[in-house]
Amino acid sequence: MPSPIPLLTDDPVPGAHAADATHTAPTVVLAHGAGAPMDSPYMNTVAAGLAARGIRVVRFEFPYMHSRREGQRKPPDREPVLRHTWHEVIGQLGGGANLVIGGKSLGGRIASYVADEARVKGLVCLGYPFHPPRDTKRLRTAHLATLKTPTLIVQGTRDDFGTPAEVASYELSPAIRLLWMEDGDHSFKPRKSSGRTEAGNLAEAVEAVAEFVRGLG
Repeated sequence: MPSPIPLLTDDPVPGAHAADATHTAPTVVLAHGAGAPMDSPYMNTVAAGLAARGIRVVRFEFPYMHSRREGQRKPPDREPVLRHTWHEVIGQLGGGANLVIGGKSLGGRIASYVADEARVKGLVCLGYPFHPPRDTKRLRTAHLATLKTPTLIVQGTRDDFGTPAEVASYELSPAIRLLWMEDGDHSFKPRKSSGRTEAGNLAEAVEAVAEFVRGLG
């Protein structure tokens, strides 16, 4: 029998946004992007922000990322392995009925493939890779047209993986809500000339995710 996948849990911060915390709120399960682990500064900020808003967060890593502990860097696993890992984590947490799944870039994309299958409560994608940078014809959107799971995609307006003009031309399910982070790149970081800050964009994104999760009941 396979060993359980190690999970990193961020429980709600006592006393912070106490009015928003409920015992029935879904757990948010987040997977990392292709090049950074589950405890990267970005993932730490998002998880801590949600916990401070009364939401329990669970993080995990895909198998290829485990090699970082030996100082190695490997490319992402093949898609079937990534999908299987998501299903394993969902099963480990008791099934999808009270879970919101998603994550950063790759993590959110693979979550979007399994969301309907796993019958999760919701889906959150932080910087969805609609296509590879500079390769707008290689779309990863076919399944998004028929997605049934309530979904929030948070995207920077300067994201090389999908700009507002590009995304406007895609066929997306009515279950999907898009939120654009002004002047943000793939990690929502804006240019200094915009007058916005990375911390501000991230805080806005985290608040939007918290509101989305609470709205699912």
